Amino acid sequence: VYPLFAATGVAVGICVMQLVRNISTNPEVRWVTKENRTAGVLDNFAEGEKYSQHALRKFVRNKAPEIMPNINKFFTDPN
Repeated sequence: VYPLFAATGVAVGICVMQLVRNISTNPEVRWVTKENRTAGVLDNFAEGEKYSQHALRKFVRNKAPEIMPNINKFFTDPN
């Protein structure tokens, strides 16, 4: 039963992390002050760019989309 609890705990942790990230850094979510909530649609392109191009996306941007590149090279390399 413990592995089931661990897997469920990891899934809940990922969900909580994403919710906190969206609430705290999403440029379309304004919940801190009433003035921010009543501002309507803002043209904050720099903030949206910062939100969408986060550190993980910058890290994997130039990487090949392979899960195990060494095994792929082993089986596909003709040498």
